Amino acid sequence: MNSEELKRLVAQAACDEVLKLPAGECLGIGTGSTANWFIDLLAPHQSHFAGVVSSSIASTQRLIQHGFYVLDTNQVSNLPVYVDGADEINPQGHMVKGGGGALTREKIIAAMAKRFICICDASKQVAVLGQFPLPLEIIPLAEAYITRVLTALGGEVRLRMTGTASQPFITDNGGWILDVHGLTITQPEQLEVQINQIPGVVSVGLFAKRKADLLLVGGLTGVVAVAHNR
Repeated sequence: MNSEELKRLVAQAACDEVLKLPAGECLGIGTGSTANWFIDLLAPHQSHFAGVVSSSIASTQRLIQHGFYVLDTNQVSNLPVYVDGADEINPQGHMVKGGGGALTREKIIAAMAKRFICICDASKQVAVLGQFPLPLEIIPLAEAYITRVLTALGGEVRLRMTGTASQPFITDNGGWILDVHGLTITQPEQLEVQINQIPGVVSVGLFAKRKADLLLVGGLTGVVAVAHNR
């Protein structure tokens, strides 16, 4: 199976999982190519849910096109499940996310949710996080300062640019993204706290304090479910 077939496979498994929820609940939905498969496959069942909250403008537009009722996070007090992908995930369920630039909103919705279901293919599983560059959303004013701090931590810091490389990538919140290469993240929870304390950092793409509760991972033999204790 190619990567798209694996994404579809795990997205279907996630659909089967969330449809176990009683009718009338709200659902959190993430951003990215695997999340897009999840949205498309869940679309025939959109009436099962009272509404959904989304981690990006792009996902919101896709959900609306499929007829989902999209709620603002401030309208939701109970969120049983959040479904999203990951750029990396380790055996403990700690993740690196933010390749699509939606990490801050993803982190907010993940914090709201009682369960986080991560959907990805087996290539995203790593023993130690850091092979994928660690994204940070920052306030543009602080770019140079944050870059110096992260360089001192051993990272190679690059400002994410648009496809034409002429302008900085702008998040849905109006922030910039720094991608930190070359880190070997052996203590994800501690590093998450440390980076979050740097002035000017809006959010870091380490999902360690709020890790995945359930991983649905697609491989050559099908989908494997891996539960992680919090």
